[in-house]
Amino acid sequence: MSDTADRGELTYRRVHDASRELLFDCMTKPEHLTHFWGPDGTTTPVDGVTVDLQPGGVFETVMVSDAGGSRYTMRAVYVEVQRPGKLVWTEPDVEGGMTTTITFVELGDGRTEVITHQTNVPAMFRSPEAQAGFLTSLDRFDAYITMLAGQP
Repeated sequence: MSDTADRGELTYRRVHDASRELLFDCMTKPEHLTHFWGPDGTTTPVDGVTVDLQPGGVFETVMVSDAGGSRYTMRAVYVEVQRPGKLVWTEPDVEGGMTTTITFVELGDGRTEVITHQTNVPAMFRSPEAQAGFLTSLDRFDAYITMLAGQP
């Protein structure tokens, strides 16, 4: 992970033993997103995921706290959709209009690097606690991809 906090930017990189197509599908289909979206201690019911995969389309998730049942809704609008290489969405409800760009880079050996770059990230989302929570979401994504690929 790279942090250029003075500019409100965060970058996370992960390499997966999976194709760009599979990873793109996992990030854009509710039946996949329900398995990993959100930090540890939350669930995202499939009926709480809306994906209208086109520029201007809605991307919305409702994460539910496992402990108390409180709900957090992430509302975004797709800016760019380039299957299987790139997804860009903006969260207009977040102060500054946080934008997330996910790039899927084929490494040529069956592996894909997923680069998540966020701009206009509010200070509260850049805190060490918030970043640690986001990393658990990436860990859940790793575990889900590993399970799909049938790897130990």
